[in-house]
Amino acid sequence: MRSLASPDIRREETAMHDHRKLGRELDLFDTDPLIGAGLPYWLPDGATVRHTLEEYIRTAERRAGYRHVYSPVLGKRELYEISGHWSHYSDDMFPPMDLGGEQVVLRPSLCPHHALIYRSRSHSYRELPLRIAELGGMYRSELSGVLGGLTRVRAIQLNDAHIFCTLDQAADEARSALEMIREAYEALGISPTRYRLSLPGPGGKYVAAPELWQRATALLTDVLDRSGLPYESAEGEAAFYGPKIDVQVTDGAGRESTLSTVQVDFHQPEQFDLHYIGADGAKHRPVMVHRSIIGSVERAVAHLIEHHAGAFPAWLAPTQLMILPITDAELPNAAALAHHCAALGLRADTSAPDRGTLSARIRDARLVPYQAVIGPKEAASDHIALRLRDGRRLDPQPAPDALTRIRALIDAHSTALWDSPAAQH
Repeated sequence: MRSLASPDIRREETAMHDHRKLGRELDLFDTDPLIGAGLPYWLPDGATVRHTLEEYIRTAERRAGYRHVYSPVLGKRELYEISGHWSHYSDDMFPPMDLGGEQVVLRPSLCPHHALIYRSRSHSYRELPLRIAELGGMYRSELSGVLGGLTRVRAIQLNDAHIFCTLDQAADEARSALEMIREAYEALGISPTRYRLSLPGPGGKYVAAPELWQRATALLTDVLDRSGLPYESAEGEAAFYGPKIDVQVTDGAGRESTLSTVQVDFHQPEQFDLHYIGADGAKHRPVMVHRSIIGSVERAVAHLIEHHAGAFPAWLAPTQLMILPITDAELPNAAALAHHCAALGLRADTSAPDRGTLSARIRDARLVPYQAVIGPKEAASDHIALRLRDGRRLDPQPAPDALTRIRALIDAHSTALWDSPAAQH
């Protein structure tokens, strides 16, 4: 008999949790050679997960004082020459397209657009910090050999934001971003592997401005020290324009990647000549804090698929409640319950008796957080017998009471399925 710690067993478990396999089996996403490598499409259940995740982060950002914008996925080549992307990052960009005597480029990043949005209006120190957020598309010319599932793609939907603030405000903004990351990870039921202070390394891929690098590095180091977070420094992992705090996660195969980031940038405010009017009536240069709470939607969902093996937290699950009438006689009650769920904004589906035996239908719905069994006794009393995904069974209870409780747990973005003492094993 093989040891449970054997390499073969570990490989089998890793393959079972591989998001590329699970994502297709669960009808979350897929690819087609006619669309192209690194360009997955989202199926209805995957689109539900993505939409729910996007709405969570937009709501969290609004509560934290962010203003949302939309900006084009194209920009003139000149824009990226000014930002520094063209000289430092063009190997990862798609080739420019000739358009009306100009060259336009699919953007590799949102920050130049947000710098222009800031620059389009005059600003007083009283308005700062100004927090601009966008869930926007960007594009990377990744080599075919590194593409895979949702983790390495060529079209990326990024949860991005840029905070324009005074130097005195920058540390607090970076700390607030780290707190938002912590809260998001708690709601998603995931944990960081480690925090990394990403610094420049040797070579010419970084902006040559030693003083700016020193100021930005000192600021982020102080933020990490004051936050009490353990971290490691890593040379050669910085953005070309500045250092960053990277929040690292690990997949089932032990591969580490960056999910969330906080960056301090003194470079682009200079490049785009950004300023605000200070209390002294003079022009001052703002600091630009880049931050991404969940990184790209694609990589975030890939990590969630693998971490939860498809059993997402209830608030994120594509189907939150499966209704299971025992016989056709309970179908009207099932329809009424589904209508009630829709009115409460719960994502419910019905598994009718013609889909198989009750036990088979329960197995098919094993990843659904809640299963509502309706038999003759429940139908007569407008009760439901809830089964929880973790195996617990609850005593029959009035359907409105059960749905209200589920709705409250989902609204709280709780990872708990139920915390009532009435729960039974």
